[in-house]
Amino acid sequence: MTEVALEAPVELTEAAARRVAEILKTEPAGSVLRVGVDGGGCSGFTYTYNVTTERSEDDLVLERDGATVLVDQISLEYLRGCRIDFIDDLMGRMFKISNPAATASCGCGSSFAV
Repeated sequence: MTEVALEAPVELTEAAARRVAEILKTEPAGSVLRVGVDGGGCSGFTYTYNVTTERSEDDLVLERDGATVLVDQISLEYLRGCRIDFIDDLMGRMFKISNPAATASCGCGSSFAV
């Protein structure tokens, strides 16, 4: 039987992983970044970012370059196919989520509609 590599349902870029690893260095041992989706924001849903040591068995676990990011199963339904990146430019430093399922988003990119 031939094994087929499956593509992760959410992509964590090298820049995002590097920034997450930097953040987690100053947090208690075992800390991870949880990325999620909540109702609200100017477009209907908003992205959330929380440092936590709590994990659930059904979390999607993204590991790259010493960084660990978790996505809960409910949020995964809204984040499937997304790319989590970290931008550092003249406009500022921020995580940016490119969401192919979003039908609209606000100007700052922190909220979206599906």
